[in-house]
Amino acid sequence: MAFGDGARIIWDKNSEAVFKGNPNIARPGSERDQNIEWNSFRKGNRGYNTQHLTKPRWIWNYDFKATPGELFFDNAERRNGARYGEGFVIIEPEVPRWKTVAPNKDWGRKKYQALADRLRKDGLRLAQFRYDKGGPVLDGVEHFRTLSFRDAAAILSNSALFVGPEGGLHHAAAAVGKPAVVIFGGFIPPSVTGYETHINLTGGAEACGMYQPCAHCKAAMDAISVEEAHDAAMRMLGGR
Repeated sequence: MAFGDGARIIWDKNSEAVFKGNPNIARPGSERDQNIEWNSFRKGNRGYNTQHLTKPRWIWNYDFKATPGELFFDNAERRNGARYGEGFVIIEPEVPRWKTVAPNKDWGRKKYQALADRLRKDGLRLAQFRYDKGGPVLDGVEHFRTLSFRDAAAILSNSALFVGPEGGLHHAAAAVGKPAVVIFGGFIPPSVTGYETHINLTGGAEACGMYQPCAHCKAAMDAISVEEAHDAAMRMLGGR
């Protein structure tokens, strides 16, 4: 599979990390190989959205449906990914603060902390990823230092559950076959970038696609209660 325009394989700065070790992906420079199948999905041509002509929002393509990807770890990555053990719950409140959409995807540290406190009372081992430029730190949970996205994904492959916002880690959870409770809110529809193996919480809102701070998205996040997220987590864990 070659991602590009049919003549040139187009990768961005994240492609190497995602596709490393994947024997099914054509790398830049292999455009003339005979066994290539082209896919036009790339930065600027994502397939699941288009830019609204006059407003700061995306128009979602509801015919698009994300399917779980694949991550191929080498032996060293698998060993490193197992350094914190297994069976823990990753709870991650971080959203991409450098993006204007961040407030619309932020459930808030207070709610994540309340959820973490409840899950700890249930006897679960909770952890949060810590890395340079990381966001809000939760109290009473372990902090797993990560070296890269791939390192975080390898650790995630040893978890029992992921809880966090729609984004890279929820896709990583699907790629390594792990259940998740994903806090979607009202920005992007789970029917487009969500997975059937996860519980996706929207607060009952229709996705607006606004990537500037949005009252509709705030209301959607406010409508997702700690109780709802806790119940979803316990269902994903089979009631443990």
